[in-house]
Order: sequence, then structure tokens, then C-alpha cells
Amino acid sequence: MATGVCTADPSQALWCNFPMTSRFRHAALVGKYQSHGMRPLLEDIAHVLTRRGLEVSVEQATAQATGITGYPALTADDLGRSCDLAIVVGGDGTMLGIARHLARYGVPMVGINMGRLGFITDVPVQQLHHALNAVLSGDFEEESRAMLQGRVLRGGEPIYEAVAMNDVVLRSGATAMMELRVAVDGQFVANFRADGLILASPTGSTAYALSAGGPILHPGVAGWLMVPIASHMLSTRPIVLPDTGEVTIEVVSGREPSVNFDMQSLASLLHGDRISVRRSAHRVRFLHPPGWNYYATLRHKLHWNEGAMPASHDGGGAPT
Repeated sequence: MATGVCTADPSQALWCNFPMTSRFRHAALVGKYQSHGMRPLLEDIAHVLTRRGLEVSVEQATAQATGITGYPALTADDLGRSCDLAIVVGGDGTMLGIARHLARYGVPMVGINMGRLGFITDVPVQQLHHALNAVLSGDFEEESRAMLQGRVLRGGEPIYEAVAMNDVVLRSGATAMMELRVAVDGQFVANFRADGLILASPTGSTAYALSAGGPILHPGVAGWLMVPIASHMLSTRPIVLPDTGEVTIEVVSGREPSVNFDMQSLASLLHGDRISVRRSAHRVRFLHPPGWNYYATLRHKLHWNEGAMPASHDGGGAPT
């Protein structure tokens, strides 16, 4: 198999020692198109991909917003049907938006971080060339993440349905308290009086649920995290639930109640509406560069170990 040839030009050094062919055939490019400098970055990535022999298509909204040309501009569903790899550039919000679409097609994704935290867009933009070429050569760590499938029922009839990768969040408007009746697999749990309620996946446990006082749930744990928001009872605590059944949340009372499935919102809930949440039949696939591990991500993103003396470790990557 042919490999790249090293030259005196440092800009060409990224081709050294990497095969000029790839295990992938057709890559999708998705970018946070509000970010400054997104077009040249996407064009740079597209050049890497085409140099490795891949077809490249750009997500339609990304192409329109950045003005990038020379590649087919496809909808998210068309990308899912056509591509066997997606490169997502931005923050976790960008990844959440596209992941819900591509999961149903089983397209694996690489996240290039241009946001702030970047729990699921984990490749720093400064390392994208090395990481991307490693992935294209088949040198990567793969993991899959569960998603939540939610429905809003009114009078027993579905009026809204959505998939969430992070969480399903019920809130009341105007800082008012709400009351929610929760059942798991038909078994009554409790009526919660709070400002809202979060039902989070392991991925979402490091998002809103974490700021509301919930624990971090490892992605390998088959469970959901239920976290009351500003509960009016001190004894009301977060609870980890199995993801094998159905969680039902009924709106008992509250002013201007709403529900959000990640960034998808239904703001017109009525008293008596029920939100039914199950595990989605589809999972999100992530490809990480070699050496990636979940604990190193937590340590880096949450600034654990800062100021601590370096300690011996086994297999966890360099201490940070």
C-alpha cells in the first residue's frame, strides 16, 4: 500500500507514514457555520479526505452558510444514506444536532472541537490532521452511546415525538414551581414539586444534569439519570434508573410548562400531558483517535488533578 512521501515542506509533513488509501469511502462534513474561519478549516479537511481517496459531501446548511463549493451539498438524511463517515467540526451542540440524524443510519462520527468543553467533540482543532489521518487508516477507538426516544401524549394520543442524545428536560415558565408525577414501567415513583426535571442519558450526565447536582454516569452504564431541578424538598435526590423500560412523566401543575429534547422544544404543554421516554433503537457511533479514554476526557475537561503531584498510572494516557 502506498504511503505519503515526506518533503522539506512542513505543511506536507502530515502525509508522512500514512497510507494514501482509506478504509472509508465517502465522508460527510458538518460545521458550526457561525464560527469564524469555518470555511477554510472545512476546505482543509476536505483536502485531507480527497487526498486519501474519499468522496466528500457537505451538510446542506453548512454549505449554504459558509459558501463552500466544489462538493455536493446534501441534507442530513441524504448524508446518512450516502456516507460511511462524518467529520463534525464545532462544539457539542453541533454534534448533538447531526448525531440524532446520522444515528439511524449507523454512520460513525469524528468530533473536531471548536467549542469550549467538547465532551463529545474531543479532538482539538490543533490535532485534527494527525487524528484524522489515524482514523482514516483504521487506527481508532470506537464507542457507541445510547439515546432517548421521547413522545408527548395528550389524551392518550401522541402529539410530538423526538430523539435526544443528552436529555429530556421539563421546565415551568416564569420561575414558577411545577408538580410532576413520575412512573417507571407503570410503577408509581413520586410526585415531584420542583422547578423542573431532567432525564439524562450517560452522555447528558455531564451537561445540564451535572450543573443541577446530578452525578456523572459512565457511558458504559445502561441507565438514565433523573435529576430534579431546584426541588422543594431536601430529601428529593437524583436517581439512576435502568434504561430497559419506560419512564412516564405527567404534568400535574405548573405555569407555562415546556419540554425540551436536547435543542428541540415543545413550549405548549398542558396539565395532564404525559411525556413517555424509552431507549432509542438507534445508537450514536463515535470514532476517537488512538489512546483516547473516557477518564482522561473527564480529567481534562473538568480540570481534575490540577495542582496534584504526578502519580504513577497504568494505561490511562499521560497525566494532565
